[in-house]
Amino acid sequence: MKILVSDNLSESGLEKLTKIPGFQVEVNTTLTPEEFRQVIREFDALVIRSGTKVTADVLENADNLKVIGRAGIGLDNVDVEAASKRGIVVMNTPEGNVITTAEHAIAMMLALTRNIPQASGSLKAGKWEKKRFKGKEVFNKVLGIIGVGRIGRVVADRAMGLKMQVIGYDPYINSEVIDSLGIEGVSLDELYARADYITVHTPMTSETRNLINADAFRKMKRGVFVLNCARGGIVNEADLCNAIKEGIVAGAALDVFTSEPPHGNPLLELEQVVVTPHLGASTEEAQENVAVAVADQVADFLLKGTIRNAVNAPNLDGSVLATLRPYLGLAEKLGCVLTQITKGGIQKVSIEYVGEAAALTTQPLTVSILKGMLTPIMGDMVNFVNVPIHVKERNIKVTESVRTEAEDFTNLISIHVKTSEQENLVAGTIFGKKEARMVRINDFRLEAALEGHLVLIYNIDTPGTIGAIGSCLGSNNINISLMNVGQVLERGQNIIFLRTDTPITPEVKEKLLALDNVDLVHSIEL
Repeated sequence: MKILVSDNLSESGLEKLTKIPGFQVEVNTTLTPEEFRQVIREFDALVIRSGTKVTADVLENADNLKVIGRAGIGLDNVDVEAASKRGIVVMNTPEGNVITTAEHAIAMMLALTRNIPQASGSLKAGKWEKKRFKGKEVFNKVLGIIGVGRIGRVVADRAMGLKMQVIGYDPYINSEVIDSLGIEGVSLDELYARADYITVHTPMTSETRNLINADAFRKMKRGVFVLNCARGGIVNEADLCNAIKEGIVAGAALDVFTSEPPHGNPLLELEQVVVTPHLGASTEEAQENVAVAVADQVADFLLKGTIRNAVNAPNLDGSVLATLRPYLGLAEKLGCVLTQITKGGIQKVSIEYVGEAAALTTQPLTVSILKGMLTPIMGDMVNFVNVPIHVKERNIKVTESVRTEAEDFTNLISIHVKTSEQENLVAGTIFGKKEARMVRINDFRLEAALEGHLVLIYNIDTPGTIGAIGSCLGSNNINISLMNVGQVLERGQNIIFLRTDTPITPEVKEKLLALDNVDLVHSIEL
């Protein structure tokens, strides 16, 4: 079997693969996109880091490719949906970078506080400027952590060791879980108002893009320090630049940028900004860990069919997977929709399998539902293997039930979620052999395909409302490719479920909400 390694991988990882009889390992890190597209047809497996772009166009030529292994977490460079359609398993190594990224955030905080990079540069230039680079202490300062997942928790632990006061905000984790970590759970506005340091540890999602913007900076105490070692774009760079110039932000430490390398970025010209070239995962230990892990995972898959840390397939034997595949896709998408229409930290998930679905192996379906629910929150950090761990850490209670007698549909998966703020229910079915459809949202019945850019609108059932919604989207150059309407006649309410060619922007969402008789708008990405 042939394995292509198209990005730099540590020697220990390469050695794992090259020592296995029957494996032909080719290392080529200089392929052009066209060369890559041509050669990929020869290989059974592909091992990458962040440099290789595995697009749908490339995958069209991947006639023999069975598995893609990413040494690291992020999969922004892989078209996972296109790989899934071709039956290619995509794996990552989500645990390898946790400690190193958290340690880098702490190192950046200390470097920023004590002006270490600036002072080092000054001294090497032949100057002795002790007064100019007077720093501060982190002792007893308030560190605000946005995103209390794996990395955020390690940052909190290290900060407590420095005797800092740690407060945290994470809308998807129950407050009692946050408090049990020794972190004081607070609202986002309270975190902005109290924190001396603010560090971000969330994935990049539609919710977190530009999360820290001009409005956020206006809520912060003057002299705050801001750190981003998560993903570029969570902190709005133009707004951060202005906040530093206005004296709201005393300094910033950035390891990630909206565009990398950040050529021409005005933040690079400010002395108050400490920067590193995306080094969060760049330690010898981390690179060894992820290289060895991905080599083991790819080898086990090719030799035994064992799937570990896959983002698009559960750990199943091939024959069972073939039967479950349509239901796995339905389950994951239903969970993904449910999280995006429900506010608050998830407390309880109740799942019911009805009719033909009740006769299936339900455990992997439940895992798929939970992965779908956590993906909008955690991004690439969550996969089919670590879902149970994250569910346990978040103290989410999960119950399953089965009912063999079918009613309206021969098979049905129904999911009810209770959060700290509200409750919602969705249900879906498989039509024919593989057509996944959502057929219920709370009391509303409909039949909607689950793919693409979706918009869910709650409105009062009055003449002209649907037309006004269509006109609003059309005037903003957003085309509706599909529309489904669900009704509760006795309440005079509708839900409108739209699929659009492009996602709606926050500005368009506000325009929809401003329309008469429109109560609620959710933007959903699948």
